[in-house]
Amino acid sequence: MLVKTYCAAVNGLEVTTVTVEVSMSRGVQFHLTGLADTAVRESYDRIKAALVNNGFKMPMMEITVNMAPADIKKEGSGYDLPVAVGILAAAGNVDSSRLSRFMMVGELGLDGRLQPVRGALPIAIRARAEHYEGLIVPVQNVREAAVVNNVSIYGMETLLDVVNFFNGDTSYQPTVIDTRREFYEQQGQFDLDFSDVRGQESVKRALEVAAAGGHNLIMIGPPGSGKSMLAKRLPSILPPLSLAESLETTQIHSVAGKLSRDTSLISQRPFRAPHHTISQVALVGGGSNPQPGEISLAHNGVLFLDEMPELSRSVLEVLRQPLEDRKITISRAKYNVEYPCSFMLVASMNPCPCGYYGDPTHHCVCTPGQIQRYMNKISGPLLDRIDIHCEIQAVPFAQLSQMQPGEPSEKIRERVIKARNIQTKRFSNLPPSGGPRGAIHCNAQMTEKMLHQFAEPDAQSLDMLRIAMERLKLSARAYSRILKVARTIADLEGSEKVQTQHIAEAIGYRNLDRGDWAERGV
Repeated sequence: MLVKTYCAAVNGLEVTTVTVEVSMSRGVQFHLTGLADTAVRESYDRIKAALVNNGFKMPMMEITVNMAPADIKKEGSGYDLPVAVGILAAAGNVDSSRLSRFMMVGELGLDGRLQPVRGALPIAIRARAEHYEGLIVPVQNVREAAVVNNVSIYGMETLLDVVNFFNGDTSYQPTVIDTRREFYEQQGQFDLDFSDVRGQESVKRALEVAAAGGHNLIMIGPPGSGKSMLAKRLPSILPPLSLAESLETTQIHSVAGKLSRDTSLISQRPFRAPHHTISQVALVGGGSNPQPGEISLAHNGVLFLDEMPELSRSVLEVLRQPLEDRKITISRAKYNVEYPCSFMLVASMNPCPCGYYGDPTHHCVCTPGQIQRYMNKISGPLLDRIDIHCEIQAVPFAQLSQMQPGEPSEKIRERVIKARNIQTKRFSNLPPSGGPRGAIHCNAQMTEKMLHQFAEPDAQSLDMLRIAMERLKLSARAYSRILKVARTIADLEGSEKVQTQHIAEAIGYRNLDRGDWAERGV
């Protein structure tokens, strides 16, 4: 007897429908075909134990299981459930009349309980696209899959529940989630707020500009000056996620297996802060079974690299291409996996090995050569992709002891959202020659052609730029970065044109481009 069940293979964020064909004939062997990896091939032992422990018997027949299309690699343990149901249906224990209307995925424990799998959300999206009536998932994955509408999502605890469902012995109700209500309720809940920060007004301003334009930022200052504290509060002033951004971000976390049981949609922008011992693969993604890295988990959010020079040089250099393309392609011999990684890079570092170069309260013991070698741990091409360089000093006791709170994040966020709305309106009407419609969301993503269109400086501003580049020894590559930041500053002020004061403030955010960095204050 031949029976077919349906599941899905997840390759990056792309999902392919997989047909599990189970055929039985006279004999005693078990054959599994369809380019299955070790976890899938081991499913026979798990399925056999699960059937026995749930009152069934493994058929004493020759069983052939084929997973089509056979040229796509099948990875993971999520195929246990459709194979087990297919075997039971072929043996006559499950009514096969409804199998073609449902997709199912789940790992089987030896006791028959369903264990959670990765990628339930993109699988649910695929099930809806293929017009399946419903999707059966482990109960731990039901909330993330149930955010997809127009397809019934059933969360099951055991193999026996699935058998009873198809046989009609027990009635089960699909899980329904009010996605929009949950999404908007959680958007404004932040544990950290800028009102807790005393002083540091110039750094707060730099962070506001960075948030308004989606600019990458690096903070340079001595230990204890508040670099990490400020960076952790950045998500509280970023614009809220849209539903489309939230769905895309949640898919990445679903594929990586990072969603908790109670999570349906990620409602706040991600904030990822990996340790400086992170490897290249962990940062950008990959592995024998390619998984998203930290840059993809930070998609539509913030990637914070604390003590940036302490990261391996090779690890830092792999950031160069993703920062430009906002996507990462992981290539293998037989296939490629692509993950989006449009994130804000926020980094912090000490100004020298001892940490106190330029600090008025501590004496720096480093030589100019040591300082220069320390700074050279961050290459010029990578530094060129960071729009805002911000120096930060420790807050004096007089400001720390003040009881009145600083400006709350809510107030700053209102200005940021207003500036982002201006940018959204500006880029939404781009002609085809200006880039894909809807592909540009903030000033940091502008191309050179867009700079000439939206951020062209006047004659006086050009003179200021020329003088700054000569006197401060700024590199020519800083030119476009200054214009992008100046455009954002103008948006914050509601100015249609980029004016001289906007250019002046943007020039002040290029401290690390100055040729005299290692000699100042020595």
